[in-house]
Amino acid sequence: MACKCGGYYYTLNAKASFDRDLAKTRKFLLRNVSVIRMFTSGFFRSKWRSIAGKRRILSMDAREKSRSTILESSKDKRVPIFVMMPVDIFTLDASGCPRIRKLKALTVSLKALKLAGVHGIGVEVWWGIVERFSPFDYDWSLYEELFKLISDSGLKLHVALSFHSNIHSTHGKGGVSLPLWILEIGDVNKDIYYRDQQGFSNNDYLTLGVDHVPLLSGRTALQCYEDFMLSFVNKFESFIGTVIEEISIGLGPSGELRYPAHPFGDGRWKFPGIGEFQCYDKYMMEDLKMAACREGKPQWGDKGPQNAGCYNSLPSGVPFFEEGKESFLSDYGRFFLEWYSGRLICHADAILAKAAKILKKYQENEQTSVMLVAKIGGIYWWYQTLSHPAELTAGYYNTALRDGYDPVVSVLSRHGAALHI
Repeated sequence: MACKCGGYYYTLNAKASFDRDLAKTRKFLLRNVSVIRMFTSGFFRSKWRSIAGKRRILSMDAREKSRSTILESSKDKRVPIFVMMPVDIFTLDASGCPRIRKLKALTVSLKALKLAGVHGIGVEVWWGIVERFSPFDYDWSLYEELFKLISDSGLKLHVALSFHSNIHSTHGKGGVSLPLWILEIGDVNKDIYYRDQQGFSNNDYLTLGVDHVPLLSGRTALQCYEDFMLSFVNKFESFIGTVIEEISIGLGPSGELRYPAHPFGDGRWKFPGIGEFQCYDKYMMEDLKMAACREGKPQWGDKGPQNAGCYNSLPSGVPFFEEGKESFLSDYGRFFLEWYSGRLICHADAILAKAAKILKKYQENEQTSVMLVAKIGGIYWWYQTLSHPAELTAGYYNTALRDGYDPVVSVLSRHGAALHI
């Protein structure tokens, strides 16, 4: 058996080649397993013993209890393959209205995928296309055409409700912005977007600071998301649970539950920089001030950490991400990170609660059951440090001494949502 991938040709039935690859793989796995920090009886055990002492790994919120379900599995069960629709499937015509690109070629491609054994197609449903021109003016015609095309080809659908923009990640080629009426509001009030410590922002996603502030033509951000989801379900009710098997709810940049701490495409950040905290819009800062006052430390609410470096800093030499009196291990550091990550979790909780309520009637019926899904980012770089700085700036309060993902997945579990990484 042979396959072509990315222009390279691999022969898979040559035993010598297979043995070499297996040896390399085993060596790679053993090398990487050897650096994983070991946990015994809740205690941290590694070369950082002098740092951790007898401190336990802390769960982010003691009230959140991890729950898991073991699904029955069988060697005979098949894994359905889904193919993602290209990001540039839509283009703008001469009048500025979106349309499907290369419709005839797409039709042929869908039929070919079905013949190849593909189960379904993943499609991003963009807020910036459907409610493009004015509030409550939902135009689903493009997706009606696309979904019918996919359904007629005998394929299923995974739908991602996308409340973000991908203009920066696509460098303007085939990208989709936020709705134009949102951008008009943002031209007057840039604080509806996330800001960094220099005051820079981009219009990829609304700051969670406006989740409950009615700045968007009289609606809050949460109300905008809820209205969009309701309109989608009402329009495609006949598809849900039959053609549409999964609905992913966008929770942040790239649809992921995180802050835009590592913005790519605008030149501010390059891998493997630690990124920057994104809490300097006035609505987030007002919330930080209130949280600091409740803590009895009003001075903590004036600004975010001032010793946390910049986008392209490395952890070494950045005081906030090392040990010390003013680090992430300090009282202030713990307060700030609990607030910063906690607001992100509340954001997911609020949106997923609305989504679960809207989809409840479908999930109660086995014949129309649809899976609710949420995405988190895979922020892996600097994981072998004590502070995990890239995760902290992204909003995941996960360090060598603390479990930051348990409360995230607990929120998903509470609303019956699956996790997409």
